[in-house]
Amino acid sequence: MSSAWSGIPIQHWQQASGAAVYLVESQGIPMVDVQIDFDAGSRRDPAVQAGLASVMAAMTAKGVRAAGEDAVLDENALSEAWADLGASFGASASTDRLSFSLRSLTYPDLLAKATQLAARQLAEPSFPPDVWQRERERLKASLREANTRPATLAGRAFAKAVYGEHPYGYEMTEETLARIEVADMQTLHARRVLPCHAKVSIVGAVTRAQADALVSQLFARLPQAASGAACPALPAMAEVAPLAAAVETRIPFKSAQAHVLIGQPGYKRSDPDFFPLLVGNYILGGGGFVSRLTAEVREKRGLSYSVYSYFAPGLHAGAFTLGLQTRPDQADQAVQVSREVVARFVAQGPTVAELQAAKDNLIGGFALRIDSNRKLLDNVANIAWNNLPLDYLDHWTEQVGRITRDGIRAAFARKLQPEKMVTVIVGAKP
Repeated sequence: MSSAWSGIPIQHWQQASGAAVYLVESQGIPMVDVQIDFDAGSRRDPAVQAGLASVMAAMTAKGVRAAGEDAVLDENALSEAWADLGASFGASASTDRLSFSLRSLTYPDLLAKATQLAARQLAEPSFPPDVWQRERERLKASLREANTRPATLAGRAFAKAVYGEHPYGYEMTEETLARIEVADMQTLHARRVLPCHAKVSIVGAVTRAQADALVSQLFARLPQAASGAACPALPAMAEVAPLAAAVETRIPFKSAQAHVLIGQPGYKRSDPDFFPLLVGNYILGGGGFVSRLTAEVREKRGLSYSVYSYFAPGLHAGAFTLGLQTRPDQADQAVQVSREVVARFVAQGPTVAELQAAKDNLIGGFALRIDSNRKLLDNVANIAWNNLPLDYLDHWTEQVGRITRDGIRAAFARKLQPEKMVTVIVGAKP
């Protein structure tokens, strides 16, 4: 755990390989957390192989190949090796990022062994074909089970309507899984897991010199690091297209609750309206039981136990989403009320009381955003990935405190068009 911070000093430098390193020294406990991010998330998957980044990330834990004097480790031996060290290393893929995460105690001998093993798993995954065949069948079964749930159907229809042909709307299916082979994972790994494209965030009991050496050791076994080859440029990606008109999709489904999603493309994380939209959405639907949507949909009318809204900004315009569940016979009324609440908020903005309450909650709760190494690492990685100022966290509460009603109203007017939103209803009575 990290103590309360009065200013969070983030050190930043770039290694000769091109890797960008961001470090916060936290000497409270002898532990270090490392996150390595590459621009290789699902937005770069081929449409016919949606899910490739995710399965490649998962398969890096299924064994490492032999290299030099190091023997092959199958998935069981690799898992046991991490257990013996009391450390962990794993990979995952989100829409934008392919991420690798290491956690280890910093006792010298232990950290050196954890770093060496992580370097092997990062650079030399074996992608065993027999394990992939097993995992593919497991994933197919999981998808078939998920397809029996109304929430899955709602989410799929919503993403397709909001994003159209943009990769943010890609979805892994049984068909796309069938087209993914070990060779595709190997090619993706070779092309995208390059030190020159890495953003490395570190929080823990290490000095700058120790952190620099740790990163160098993590990348040492990658071919690009060894050869000094030039860094290839990443292909440009198209932006999410705005919606031309409102779309409503109704999907029949026998269930006790109708699932409703309403929304549209939102904004990129680099947008200067980030803070007014953050505060404004807390008031609209992000603040749980103190939000306006909850007051109007749940408290006044009893149409839903829970209703929420959020923005999901990324390298492209992630969706603005309003979601709720309600009795099938109440779905139309719940949709109408929700739409009216959003339209009124966009037109009028928050009240003075709503704005003050939101600021008090967000500013008062800021310490909970950084009260552990893991949470602090998430914030440092956010700064690294989005090229935010190094003192971003130091001024976060100031940024929130400066937001005005007019600023929120203007920002929402620029980003949301209530008359053009997507509405998906699964399970409503005709």
